[in-house]
Amino acid sequence: MSETDIYRKQRMGGLIGKGRRTALVIVDFVNGFIDPNIFGGGNTLEAAEATVPVLKAFRERQLPVVFTRIVYADDGSDAGVWCEKAPRLRELTESNPASHVIDILKPLGGEIVIRKTQPSAFFDTALGSLLRSKNVDALAVVGATTSGCVRATVVDAISANFRPTVIADCVGDRATGPHEANLFDMHQKYANLIKSDELDSIFA
Repeated sequence: MSETDIYRKQRMGGLIGKGRRTALVIVDFVNGFIDPNIFGGGNTLEAAEATVPVLKAFRERQLPVVFTRIVYADDGSDAGVWCEKAPRLRELTESNPASHVIDILKPLGGEIVIRKTQPSAFFDTALGSLLRSKNVDALAVVGATTSGCVRATVVDAISANFRPTVIADCVGDRATGPHEANLFDMHQKYANLIKSDELDSIFA
């Protein structure tokens, strides 16, 4: 039995139904996660570039757009256990350009920017309540990294009964193995998976 066969036998990989209103969540496409000398590398730049027309499509449809940034206090007072595992995260302060959304995806006025100190965009943030206030029940998720903050956000999204779709060519990771493995796993258990040229399939 192949690896894929066992998922099929267990009836994994089902299609999540289309939502009524979809928001775009752009996870940590900030300068530091594009720069291979900080937290980037791999296909993160290509994924960010592929997100440009996706962002344009959501804006044209006047659908909610959310950006996330990892931001810690200058004195590191809100740095938790995650920063023990990855201590350079403490460098992502409000004033550090590495924590700012890359220019090609720069937020517009009225678009939500969530500052977070943990992998998931939902953990200890107002994201869930903000989305519900805008009558959102489905998410298109893009960003970096596939195996880290994207995955954490997707798992928390489905746990909160949002309907997540990962746009596969718009998520990136510093290494190919974790990127591909996590795309496969999210598709089997937590999200729909599409390419950016299939974007119309998620709009109500």
